[in-house]
Parts: sequence; structure tokens; C-alpha cells
Amino acid sequence: MTGRDARYRIVVVHAVRVAMQPIEDAFRTDWPDAERVNLLDDSLGVDRAAARVLQPEMFARFRTLTDYAESIGAAGVLFTCSAFGPAIEAARSERTFPVLKPNEAMFEEALARGARIGMLATFAPSIAPMEQEFRALSEVRRPDAALRSVFVPDALDALNAGDAERHDRLIAARAPELADCDVVLLAQFSTARAEPAVFAALKRPVLTSPRSAVERLKAAIIGSLSA
Repeated sequence: MTGRDARYRIVVVHAVRVAMQPIEDAFRTDWPDAERVNLLDDSLGVDRAAARVLQPEMFARFRTLTDYAESIGAAGVLFTCSAFGPAIEAARSERTFPVLKPNEAMFEEALARGARIGMLATFAPSIAPMEQEFRALSEVRRPDAALRSVFVPDALDALNAGDAERHDRLIAARAPELADCDVVLLAQFSTARAEPAVFAALKRPVLTSPRSAVERLKAAIIGSLSA
């Protein structure tokens, strides 16, 4: 922890192990002074994949996770699991510190770049809540915007099995389906590692949720301390 500032304690909550390294890389590049605390509950992804809709007990679990983050002095909380948007919104409703959904910062950055937005996703249950979140934001920020999603099967399984190169290759192979978009989003935190391959396939802007989220947290927390 040497060199990290405890005023910038960020609790990062993960539902899958493969999301951990991408956010660590983003912090190391964009905000190395932040003190990161990682919480992993890999039953979240399993239980979400088994349920057609978010159950009340899932909302309670996210409140508990946020309560714990607050109890250890979090200056901000970032959830990296993209299939739980409504539960995260409920958990942050009574907080005075930033609690970020995985993709909201990325969505806002995308809307500032154009109206035709594409998204590559590797976890099918995340697509519907992410599209709903995007529509709600675009109605306020850019009503003419449209999001087109492409699901890449087998990529997440490849990554979980340790075949990162195949994961990236599968995602990049589907990227040309979004060649007419102004900007392309990589939906899951775990897909951030495929950004170079996707950019090479498209030659147009590619955004990742870890980089956008870290930049948003840094601006919000440092801004609040200097106010």
C-alpha cells in the first residue's frame, strides 16, 4: 500500500475474478494514488445467471456490500458486475459518497462522442439491464442516440479457462458488425483487455468501463475533498 492515499480508499466489488485485473490496471494507469480494497463474491454471477430477473434477496446483498464498504471508510464504491444495475441504484440511494454502476461513466462518455453506439458483451444476462440503463441516460443526455448490442458467446468461457488470446480473438471477430457506429463499448470489465484487438478491427473509438469509471471516481472524490 506504500504511496497510496487513504483519503482515496475505493472499495471495488467484483462478481467474477476476471474483472479484477482490468480495474487494477486502470487504477495503476489513471489513479495510482488511490487505495484499492477488492471484495469478491463470485456467487453473484452464478446466482444472476440462474435467475431471469433480479430477486429481492439480490437487492439486500448489494445493500450489505455497500454497508460494509461504508463501515471500512470507503471514499467511493465501484461495482464491476454489469448485470446488477437496479440493485446498485437501490444500494446507493442513501449514500453520501459516490457509488458507481460499472458502465454509467462509459455510457456518458459514449454519448458525448456520438449517437450511433455499439456494444460488445460476453455475459448475456448483462445485456438487457445495460440497454435499459443506456436508454434512461440517453433520454436525458442525447435522445437521438441508439445502442446496438452484439453478444459474443464462448468468449467469457475462454477467459475463465485461461485462454485470454481466444477471448480477445472472438470479440474482435464480431467487432466489424458495429463498423458503422461512432463509438464501440466493451460491456464487461473483463473485456477491457480486448480493446487493442477491437480497435485494430474497427479503427474507430473503443471505450472500456474500467478506464471511464476510474476517471469518474477520481474527478468526483478529489473534487469533493478540494471543495
